[in-house]
Amino acid sequence: MTNLLKQWNQMSLVKRIIIGLIVGIILAIIAPDAAKPVAILGSLFVGGLKAVAPILVFFLVMSAISQHKSGQKTNMKSIVILYLLGTFLAGLVAVIASFMFPVSLTLGAGIDSISPPGGVAEVLKKLLMNVVDNPVKALFNANYIGILAWALLLGLALKNAPETTKTMISNFSDALSQVVRWVISFAPLGIMGLVFDTIATHGIKSLLNYGQLLLVLVGCMFFMALVVNPIITFIGIRQNPYPLVLKCLKDSGITAFFTRSSAANIPVNMTLCEELGLDKDTYSVSIPLGATINMAGAAITISVLTLAAVNTLGIKVDIGTALILSLLSAVSACGASGVAGGSLLLIPLACSLFGIPNDVAMQVVGVGFVIGVIQDSCETALNSSTDALFTAVAEFAQWRKKGKKISINTK
Repeated sequence: MTNLLKQWNQMSLVKRIIIGLIVGIILAIIAPDAAKPVAILGSLFVGGLKAVAPILVFFLVMSAISQHKSGQKTNMKSIVILYLLGTFLAGLVAVIASFMFPVSLTLGAGIDSISPPGGVAEVLKKLLMNVVDNPVKALFNANYIGILAWALLLGLALKNAPETTKTMISNFSDALSQVVRWVISFAPLGIMGLVFDTIATHGIKSLLNYGQLLLVLVGCMFFMALVVNPIITFIGIRQNPYPLVLKCLKDSGITAFFTRSSAANIPVNMTLCEELGLDKDTYSVSIPLGATINMAGAAITISVLTLAAVNTLGIKVDIGTALILSLLSAVSACGASGVAGGSLLLIPLACSLFGIPNDVAMQVVGVGFVIGVIQDSCETALNSSTDALFTAVAEFAQWRKKGKKISINTK
C-alpha cells in the first residue's frame, strides 16, 4: 500500500485527474445508485477551493501592493488590454460563427423565478456597488470585485508600515498558498466526484436535442483557445505560441472544466503562474481581476444564444447591429459572475438589443441551463486558462524586449 501511494504521488497531477475522471465515468454508468456517496467528494473539493480562494486573494493582493517598491514596473496595463481585447474578439468570433452556421431553438416554458439585469446601466451599477461592498461581506459572499478593492486600498495604506507588519502579511499569504496546494492535491478525488454527479444526474440524452447549438458554442471556444489566443500570444512573444497555450489549457483549463467556476480556479492559476516564473506582484492582482473581467467564453455564450433566439424569431440582423452585439456581449461578459452559469442571466440583456421580449429571452436562458453541463464547463475552461495565458504573454513580451530567454516547461 505504501509503494502504491508513493507511485500515485509521483504521477503528474494531470494523469491523476484523468484517472479520477475515468473512475467517475465508470461508476456513474455501472453503479450510479451504489456509488452515490462518491458525489460528495466533488462538493468537498469545490467547496474547499471556494472557501480558501477569497481570503487567499485578499492577502496575496494586499501583500503584493504593500511591498511594491515605487518605480517598480508591472505589466497590469498590458494584461488588462489583452483581457478586454480577447473578450471582444470572442464575441466577434461568436457572431461570425452564428451567421455562418445559424441555429434555431425549440422554445418551451420560461424560467420565471430568475431575475435578469434590466440593462447595461444596471450591470455597471452592480459592479460599482460591489466595489464599495462591506469587506467582511465581500469575503463571505466571495465578491471578488469588493475583495480586490479592499485589498488594493489596504495594500496602499500599508506601504509605509513597518517591515515586521509586511512580513506578517506575507507569511499569511504564503500559509494560505500552502493550504491551496493541499486542497489541489485532492483534485483527482474531487473531479471523480464531480464527473460522477454530472453524469448520474443529467446523463447524456438531455444534450442530444441541442447538438448543433453545442457544436457552434464549443466550436467557437475551441477556435478562440487554439487559433485566436495563439495568434495573440505569437504577437506578444514572437515564438511558437502553442507550448504556452497548451500548458495553460492543461494545467488550468482541465481543472476549470470540472469546477465550472473561475473564482474556484484562482488558486490553480496562481500556482501555474508561479511555475512559469512570473512576477508575483503582477499575477497576484491580474489573476483575480481576470476571473472578473476576462470572460471570452461568456461573450461567446451570450452572442451565440442571443443570435439563436434572433434566428428562431426570424429577426433580420445587419452587420452594424451584429458588431454592436459583439461589443455589448463583451461588456456584459465583464459583468458575469465567476460562478457556474454566471453568463446565462446576461442573455436577456443582449436580447433586448433586438427587441426580444423578456419572457422569450428567459426561455433561451432555460435552454442555456439544459446544455450547461458542457457549455459552462468549456466556457470556464477558456475563461480561466486565458487569465494565466495573458498574464504570461504580457510578462514574456517584456522578457523578449530585454533579451531574456523564454523557456516553457510543458510537463
